[in-house]
Amino acid sequence: MAISNELLSSTLFSIRDGEVDELFQRVPFLDFAKRLGGIEYEDGGIKIQRPLAVSNHSTITQLATGYEPVSLAVQDVMQPALYEWSDFVAPIVITKKEELENAGEKAIVKIVEARMRNVMGLLRREINKQLVAGNSTVLTSLGSLCGDPVSGVTTGFLQQGAPTAAGQTNTVGGLARSLVPDGNGLFNRRFDSNNVFGTDGIRGMHQIAAETSARAPMGEIKLILTSENGYANYRRALFAQERYIDEKQLNAGYMSLAFGNAAVVQDVFMPKVADLDTGGTNANTMYFINFDGIKLVMHSSGDLAVSPFEYIPGTTARSAQIYWKGQLIADNLASCALLFNGEGF
Repeated sequence: MAISNELLSSTLFSIRDGEVDELFQRVPFLDFAKRLGGIEYEDGGIKIQRPLAVSNHSTITQLATGYEPVSLAVQDVMQPALYEWSDFVAPIVITKKEELENAGEKAIVKIVEARMRNVMGLLRREINKQLVAGNSTVLTSLGSLCGDPVSGVTTGFLQQGAPTAAGQTNTVGGLARSLVPDGNGLFNRRFDSNNVFGTDGIRGMHQIAAETSARAPMGEIKLILTSENGYANYRRALFAQERYIDEKQLNAGYMSLAFGNAAVVQDVFMPKVADLDTGGTNANTMYFINFDGIKLVMHSSGDLAVSPFEYIPGTTARSAQIYWKGQLIADNLASCALLFNGEGF
């Protein structure tokens, strides 16, 4: 008995939510963004537009006698940062030959389930690689937290240079950072640990926390993504005072320490550099993320949406598709930070 497209489609629809939840839980950035307000949904639009204040609206008039004329010179302070949507799709295909060789409804359904899980695993790896390292070869239109030096992505958000126009040159939503004064938030904070984390690492983390807190218009650092060496160095530095965060976060499948109110989570896809195990140079060791400053915007109908199975014209195969439409955007990078050169202890 032939298995209908409706039956195969209903199989995908029934396991889709569980597979998407698993994908999000296994990618630390996505997991915490989903739970801490770091994901927004939009219903459409050719581009994603985020208004940014690039100058001061009016000037201040100091009064000595009270009769001084008040300057009414004003200017429009808003300029839109525009982001292109990142669209990608991955098919799930089964051929007539496979159906005949795997007799029985259960066998064919299990093939479809296994292939969906395989595709979701591929998406999980590539999304994670692009978000934290900017080095996916297939999702290159998706933004990245990594501004340098490994990715070479000129739109990556977190840069190692000094928080000035000369030190941080990557564009943000098509805007040059030099257009936006530091007080208005497109220069991320940074700290060079000089490959001696045991000496400078904890001090750098406290300095970053103070600098971002002073500049954040909203929220605070809630997630610190670290390299494997960075995580090991942090744990080693705090071993006598080590404390874990709540059990629900630990059950996501990765170890998580705390720094202040932020979870400290290692990510295996953090950017790698030459001689990493011996210290390396210019390694991005820790991303400090405030989800009011950096967000993931997704289309409300393109959140890993699954299409029904359809026959492929000219073949004996039929396929369904998993479709995603979204982008990483920055509203305020001064509330986020990067600690680099922290691979050596």
